[in-house]
Amino acid sequence: MKWFQQNRWLGMFLIAFGLCVLCAGILLYWTRARWSDARQVFDKAAAERSRLQHLDPFPNDVNYRKLKVYLENYSAALDKFKEELKKEVAPAPPLAPNEFQSRLRQAVIATLNRARTNNVKLPDKFQLGFDEFTTAMPKTAVAPLLGQELSQIQMLINILLDAKVDGVTSFHRAPLPEQGAASRTLVPKPTPAPARKGSPPRGQKSAKPAEPGATPSTATLVERNVVDLTFKAAPAAARKVLNEIANSTGQFFIIRTLYVHNEKDKGPPREKTSEATPSPTETALNFIVGNEHIEISARIEMVRFMF
Repeated sequence: MKWFQQNRWLGMFLIAFGLCVLCAGILLYWTRARWSDARQVFDKAAAERSRLQHLDPFPNDVNYRKLKVYLENYSAALDKFKEELKKEVAPAPPLAPNEFQSRLRQAVIATLNRARTNNVKLPDKFQLGFDEFTTAMPKTAVAPLLGQELSQIQMLINILLDAKVDGVTSFHRAPLPEQGAASRTLVPKPTPAPARKGSPPRGQKSAKPAEPGATPSTATLVERNVVDLTFKAAPAAARKVLNEIANSTGQFFIIRTLYVHNEKDKGPPREKTSEATPSPTETALNFIVGNEHIEISARIEMVRFMF
């Protein structure tokens, strides 16, 4: 005690140094414990990673059987979906060229009679867009597709006739790709990739590109038959036509473009109110809007599935 009183500064220094050493020991022990825990977690993760890297990637028997069941269920669901889609497309029965011509004449006569019954005006010499086949027979390979398109167009025209539109102003059918015209597929064709560095110099032949349809990725699964039509009708009849086309169950139609033109470009004039107001029994109601008719031009695609 006398020594501490005589050497107060040294005693305080030793006490502080001892406290610091004690705190450092506690901190070192705590840090070492945390490091040990982290090292155990790391070693465990590294061992698991090494185990996964050396595993055989092929699934075991249980998982392999489950995978086969999933693939079979997926294939069955896909086939069922394809069959349901085929039901939404008019069938393409095998037809000979003369049979197609005979069927075309019958369809034209039935359409004209239906238009006459519903008081719908059709274009002169209306042949459902198949004017070139009234005097010439199609090719044998194209006849079934033309018969399918004839059924599609007849369904489309019947929708207009049953809605009792005022008249069909124009009707144009785009030729099928199989007739030698440009392809009109819904699936876009792959565009060639730009040339990269290291492409063959001029004069040297490059590798032959893959032919279309060589792989399933480039196969055409969906094609379309296109018609452009213009008709006049009352607004209620026009709405009925568009709803029937969109909700058709026998054929999958797509309204690609639609233009609506009102027969009255200007609004009704403002009438001056007379001094003497007539009684309701003396005058009938005069509707300002709603009596005018409209002209609709549309491009309609009739889809056919190629599977």
